[in-house]
Amino acid sequence: MAEAFKNLIGPATVQAVSHHLRRVHRRFDTTSFEAQALDGLQDLEFKARAQHLARALMAHLPEDFDACAGLLEASLKRVPSLHFEHDPDDELGTLQTDDSGVAGWALWAYGEVIVQRGLPHPERALQALHAITQRFTAEFAIRPFIQAHPELAFTTLQRWLDDPSAHVRRLVSEGSRPRLPWGLRLQDLVRDPSPTLPLLQRLQGDPTEYVRRSVANHLNDIGKDHPELLVQWVRQHRDDTHPTRSRLLRHASRHLIKQGHVPMLDCWGVGAAFEGEVSLSVPRSTVRIGEVLPLTIALMATGTAPQTLEVDVRVHHRKADGQLRPKVFKGKRLTLAAGEGVSWTQSLSFKPVSTRTLYPGVQGVDVSINGQPHGWVELTLQEPALSR
Repeated sequence: MAEAFKNLIGPATVQAVSHHLRRVHRRFDTTSFEAQALDGLQDLEFKARAQHLARALMAHLPEDFDACAGLLEASLKRVPSLHFEHDPDDELGTLQTDDSGVAGWALWAYGEVIVQRGLPHPERALQALHAITQRFTAEFAIRPFIQAHPELAFTTLQRWLDDPSAHVRRLVSEGSRPRLPWGLRLQDLVRDPSPTLPLLQRLQGDPTEYVRRSVANHLNDIGKDHPELLVQWVRQHRDDTHPTRSRLLRHASRHLIKQGHVPMLDCWGVGAAFEGEVSLSVPRSTVRIGEVLPLTIALMATGTAPQTLEVDVRVHHRKADGQLRPKVFKGKRLTLAAGEGVSWTQSLSFKPVSTRTLYPGVQGVDVSINGQPHGWVELTLQEPALSR
């Protein structure tokens, strides 16, 4: 069984942070710090653990913010070079504290300290976040500074566009996302995303996929509130001779495509209604919570010309109020010639997940083809089987 996410900040994290702060500050009281940081830590979930560790840090670091930030920076893991010749796509998941200093999930607490102590000192705070993001990420910590000091923040982000570190360039996009999951929602940018558009225009051509995927996620955020703006962006910047650009914009369009937004579907050549027949079938009409059920999808084109199709599966889950609401799952993009048929099987998972509660009773499944619903299969979801 995978270890609980909250344990990414645990006793070993506290001891490592304590060790490296003592290494750079001989008067750092490791005994008192560890006692405070460990007191009640095991009872907390992940985010609360980061905040708890941050409070212990603030209680044992100098009140002067410049001195406080300097010690945190000095305790960080050494980075061999800021010039990444490889794509650091998965590096955030592997950055770990070592003998040279602190890295990884402990730095969420460092970011909390910078926010709590540094808002009155934004220039020094942003300097510290520049260092932290190269060993973890500062995408959550930078957001209060964008909110409280937008002019300085965007001037700094503009400068960071030319930073040799891919981690810093990614922070420009990820830190300013209007709707970053787990992060402070930047309501001013939700209402008007125009301040970030020049940044995204530069970064969508970044040499690393790691940065470009952040740009796609940022644009996807914008499309949730300003679909017409994203449609215009895709039309303006799409270049089918540039595969990485097309992949980026395709990923940025995913929310609107799933929602069946016709102007966005038209951008990708899948806005026309399907001319053909659709058949959906399942091996049984009942399924238990925790099970996976195969869905067979069969299409037969009846038109006289080839058709490009965007096919997504929609599971209409029963909610607490008894209403059915669809959850869209990615299916296939394909082209059918006149008179051509195709079929495939896709798994429907009814396993519980933290983001969705499953309620027994009648559910439904259909497919969205170029934004329009087709077919219908009714299922009865039952309670999990009793274990013997």
